[in-house]
Amino acid sequence: MVGWIIALLAGALMSVQGVFNTKVTDTTGIWVANIFVQGTALLVCVIAWLVTDRSSLSTLWKVEPKYMLLGGAIGAVITFTVIKSMDALGPAKAVMLIVISQLLIAYVIELMGIFGVEKQALEWRKVVGMIIAVIGVIIFKI
Repeated sequence: MVGWIIALLAGALMSVQGVFNTKVTDTTGIWVANIFVQGTALLVCVIAWLVTDRSSLSTLWKVEPKYMLLGGAIGAVITFTVIKSMDALGPAKAVMLIVISQLLIAYVIELMGIFGVEKQALEWRKVVGMIIAVIGVIIFKI
């Protein structure tokens, strides 16, 4: 149950963050906004690390495979694409497409066992759920 609550909170915060970031770009520009977003995220993470964890930063270099360290760079691209999509489509449509894309790619990663994720069998109920989600976007767009 805790996982569900955290996931719902993450989705809500991502939607609010996308709107905030898009509004910041109205005044600053997309890359200034992205620098601010990533910079404040770094500040929050450093403070949280100092307060709670303090494990060695050198353990990062032990991560294998090394491409797993690209999460931060991907985060900058995510911020850029969320801002652009919300500006072009509005928050509701953008988030619906973003969530469907996340769901589709996550399921493909599970099906194929990519990036060290345990491979899962194809489940038709999940495919049907994805189709229903796409139909929902089409209905929402009308």
